[in-house]
Order: sequence, then structure tokens, then C-alpha cells
Amino acid sequence: MLALLLSATLLAGPAVSADTVPSPTVWKIDVTHSELLFRVRHLVSRVTGTFTDWEGAIVADSGRWESGRVEVVVRTRSISTNNERRDNHLRSSDFFLADSIPEMTFRSTAVRMRGNAIELDGDLSIRGITHPVTFSGEYLGFVPGQQGRDRIGFAVSTVVNRLDYGLTWNRAAEGGGLVLGDEVTLEVTVAAVRQPPAASP
Repeated sequence: MLALLLSATLLAGPAVSADTVPSPTVWKIDVTHSELLFRVRHLVSRVTGTFTDWEGAIVADSGRWESGRVEVVVRTRSISTNNERRDNHLRSSDFFLADSIPEMTFRSTAVRMRGNAIELDGDLSIRGITHPVTFSGEYLGFVPGQQGRDRIGFAVSTVVNRLDYGLTWNRAAEGGGLVLGDEVTLEVTVAAVRQPPAASP
């Protein structure tokens, strides 16, 4: 979940002399071709939602993903579950505190790959509370583009306990039990576009 024009730094380049250190390669997440979803149990079914205002970046050189970093920012006021009343409740102090803490963030701390399998460790912050998480999934590949606008993609997911982030609201259901489950599945599918090198000062 994460202010999105993300200031991200993902892969460091190969070792070179101090006089020839290249700028890192920045891949900006193309939000129009990416997806950020969550799912949580509601009574005997599930509610699925998304955030419509988010951005992020990867700083990495193609083929050297394990030495990179990812940052994502999500504006929680943009939450959408296809139900206006529920979305307003989710923006309130019972859940995301969207007015006073408007952003969720993810900042990676390590990337591990085995073939196309990827694990992404990082710090997830919600409501100003930060915990380490691990996303697991698949590197979807590289596609060359015109004028150096190459694309990469990956799809990852994780499960978090919402209580760890202060999202504690619940109520008793008729017949026993609670309305909401505590575990929330987060699924992120990303397409990212290589950005032109920064101009020399």
C-alpha cells in the first residue's frame, strides 16, 4: 500500500571506479497497467478492494534485481470496494485514518530470486505503524520498447494481520463470531517502464 511518484531506488550497478559511476536505472510503475488488490473475509464470503491513487518505482539494472530496491506509496483515501458507504467507513478512524495519515508505504530491504521466483522483503507502514513483510511471487519478464522505454513486470502477494497495524474495528455477527477476519491478503501486479537517464548537471 504506499505517495506514489515513488522515490524508489532498486538496483545498484556493477562496481566501477568513482569517476565512472553510472546513474542507477529507474523503472517507474505504470499504474494504468498495474494492480494493487486486497482481500479480507466478511462473514461467510470475502470483500475485495483496491486503491486507485498510488505510485512507485524500482531502481535497478536489468538482470541485477537482487541488488535493487522498490518503493511504493498509496493514498488511502482512494480505497475502493465498490460500496460507497463501506469505503467511507474504511477511510475513517476505525480503519485507515485517511484524513490524518493519508499514505501507506512499502520500502524494500532485500530481493531474492531463484529462476523467475521472487521474494521481496520490506517495511510496510499503515496508519504510521511499520512492520516487516515478505512478498512472494513471480518475475514476469522483460519486454524491449521503443526509444529505450523497456518494460518489466512481476506479481507478488503476502498475508498480513490487520490488527498489527491498528485496524482493529470489528463487531459481532448474528449467530456468533465476528464480521471481519483478521488476515488480509495483499496482491500486487506491476508493469514498470524504464525512465530516461537523468541529465548531467
